[in-house]
Amino acid sequence: MAGTGKRADHKKSLIIKLYEMIIFGKQGITSRGTEKDRSLVMNLREIESNFDSLMKKFGKNNELDLSEYKILGEGELSKKITIKALAFSSSAKEKLEKSGSKIIALGEEKEKAFAEKKSKRKEEI
Repeated sequence: MAGTGKRADHKKSLIIKLYEMIIFGKQGITSRGTEKDRSLVMNLREIESNFDSLMKKFGKNNELDLSEYKILGEGELSKKITIKALAFSSSAKEKLEKSGSKIIALGEEKEKAFAEKKSKRKEEI
């Protein structure tokens, strides 16, 4: 039995027990500066199913103010309301216009204001 030494998996169970899965497994190749998209999203189905609670929390006068959310088009909306949101997907826009709802996209307004400021700066220079 001379020279057998330690085998490859000798201490693996102890390392897993102490350090869990920090050492093993995929860690990713993204740079440290890269951030994941953590924006808040909401589907039309969620708006339809939780309409009363959303109106209590975010709504006034048949207007739903979801200014931090992006609205996605999964599901259908049967009510005619005004929705104010950061952005809308193309399918959500189509479905909301089909139901007769009004759309206010705040992200587009911010982008337009930013473009105007940028063009003014170029004119000054």
